[in-house]
Amino acid sequence: MKRIPDPLRQLMLWCSRILNGVARREIEYLREENRALRKALGRRRLVLTDARRRRLAAKAKVLGRGALQRLATIVSPDTLLRWHRELVAAKWTQPARRRPGRPRKPQDICELVLRLARENPGWGLTSIQGRLENLGHSICPTTIRRILNEHGIPPAGERMTTWRQFVRQQSAVLAATDFFTTEVWTMAGLQTLYVLFGIDLQTRAVEILGTTSNPDEGFMAQVARNITGVACGWWARKTMLIMDRDTKFSMAFRAALARSGIQSIVTPARAPNANAHAERFVRSIKDECLRRVVLVGEDSLRRALREYAAYYNRERNHQGIGNELIDPRPGDLDGRGPVERRSRLGGLLNFYRRKAT
Repeated sequence: MKRIPDPLRQLMLWCSRILNGVARREIEYLREENRALRKALGRRRLVLTDARRRRLAAKAKVLGRGALQRLATIVSPDTLLRWHRELVAAKWTQPARRRPGRPRKPQDICELVLRLARENPGWGLTSIQGRLENLGHSICPTTIRRILNEHGIPPAGERMTTWRQFVRQQSAVLAATDFFTTEVWTMAGLQTLYVLFGIDLQTRAVEILGTTSNPDEGFMAQVARNITGVACGWWARKTMLIMDRDTKFSMAFRAALARSGIQSIVTPARAPNANAHAERFVRSIKDECLRRVVLVGEDSLRRALREYAAYYNRERNHQGIGNELIDPRPGDLDGRGPVERRSRLGGLLNFYRRKAT
């Protein structure tokens, strides 16, 4: 494996630091600080500007009512969500202007300003103004600030890179892994088998890494050797692997990956969206394949997994990559002859193409 560049190593260390407890300690401190402020405020009413309300409402909507109730917020969760309905979610309708001044910017320009700010957390008012000039729109920084304030978007120094943006930026070197379980009929009755898979976050390609009824240290050690021993295919480009906090991803497993230059990125507790691509694959394989067949023995499971992985990587269209195929076979997309069907698992999985002439 190639040595990880120093800037990327620093970024990985930063991610690990955030995910391993610093963020939780910061949140606990802010909770306690809010409790102290609320106690000092007493029965006095807290006066906030509309811009501050919008920013709080935008953050509150993402958290949801359950998370807000666990936090020591300065106003009630119902008030925050009401602000969101009134100030963010509702479409803006401005009354007739009663005093002279410049008209408001068209909605499409406002949406473009918001898009640039959300997709580029480090861009300030002047940077956004320059990019708008490139696109043929002349707009002053004051107007940009007003648009951002109206929609609850903080200044550049306070906008943080989201997890989705991080995954997109690092997808070339990022992979993810996860387990799912399935029931198989055996001579002794139903048996639960564990399936481990890996997914390339750049192309969405999937590889089944192993199946077992007992994912112990020996099984995980063999998986680590398979991943790092012969780095071929898309695994050769990967230097970071996302996994959840399942105890099966033990310290020994992560250490074996680290010795080969693959850094383990552990997701926060109870945060399935942090490994959303893997979670979506589990839903796909269960809904499209495993729940539609009766599996008798481990061999039948392995055959179903092998057939579905080939279908998923070569014959299934994926909305996440523009509804295209990941790795189509030569000749599958450029035929001019009659339409023919390629079936797997007795017609459960089908692919249609035009026959080459």
